[in-house]
Amino acid sequence: MPAIGTPSLDQLRVFLTIVETGSFAGTARRFGRATSAISYTIANLELQLGIKLFDRENTRKPVLTDAGKAILSKAKAVTGGIDDLRATVKGLNEGLESEVAMVVDVMFPTARLAEAVQAFEACYPTVKLHLSAEALGAVAQMVRKGQATVGFGGGMDIATSELEMISIGGVEMIPVAASSHPLAQLAEIREGEARRHRQMILTVRSTFEEGRDAGIYSPESWRLVDLGTKHALLLAGVGWGYMPEPNVRDDLTRGNLVRLNIPEIGSGTYQLHAIYRTNDPPGPAGRWLIEYFAGQQC
Repeated sequence: MPAIGTPSLDQLRVFLTIVETGSFAGTARRFGRATSAISYTIANLELQLGIKLFDRENTRKPVLTDAGKAILSKAKAVTGGIDDLRATVKGLNEGLESEVAMVVDVMFPTARLAEAVQAFEACYPTVKLHLSAEALGAVAQMVRKGQATVGFGGGMDIATSELEMISIGGVEMIPVAASSHPLAQLAEIREGEARRHRQMILTVRSTFEEGRDAGIYSPESWRLVDLGTKHALLLAGVGWGYMPEPNVRDDLTRGNLVRLNIPEIGSGTYQLHAIYRTNDPPGPAGRWLIEYFAGQQC
């Protein structure tokens, strides 16, 4: 029987990411490599272990073999242990950060953000805080790529073994339209009526990967990357769409916008999380931000 080689941490991470993304191409994008390089990494891993991890012949997408399924939990345990080790060593060695890069979801309530930033700068006057705003899953992507130390937001498909997520509440999302919009003029909106009107959709910038579509009900929609632009177009009456309730509270009070009672969709909560890389957790100042947001009154 041939000797079993010792897999590298990189090989195991590639293996786990293929399982997460469901494709070699998606894994290549995640690691910033060519798809052929990902295939080569897995081929070498299979050669070292002496087993086939994926069935790539009888299906369009890589499917775990029985042997691959058996290896999966072991690979997670190994990479998780290494990440814990790195985090522990970093915590023992590090002092206060000189700067913290924070990315916040545009859906995040402005009042909560302003309160936290003011408290942070009072508590850590020597730490430079970098702040950027992105939409939906772009927040998690910035953290995962190392472009931000911590992220605060939501979006679809952000769960991954590379990221730790801590719940920090949520924000109510409600469908609205200008008081002059045809939907706002109806005494009762019947099921299917909203599909006849243009819907304003918030999406991520083109430099980020967009997750699966969610909350889209109208075949005619405008995709916007800026929440302020979406808000302005809704006020102009050119469409309807979901908005965070705190952002339109004054407009609803003044009657500029109307909350729509659309029977098939209603309202909902946009869940918010504090996000950081599993193998590169934030230092004391970054952890302070996470704890502050987690303890804030939503």
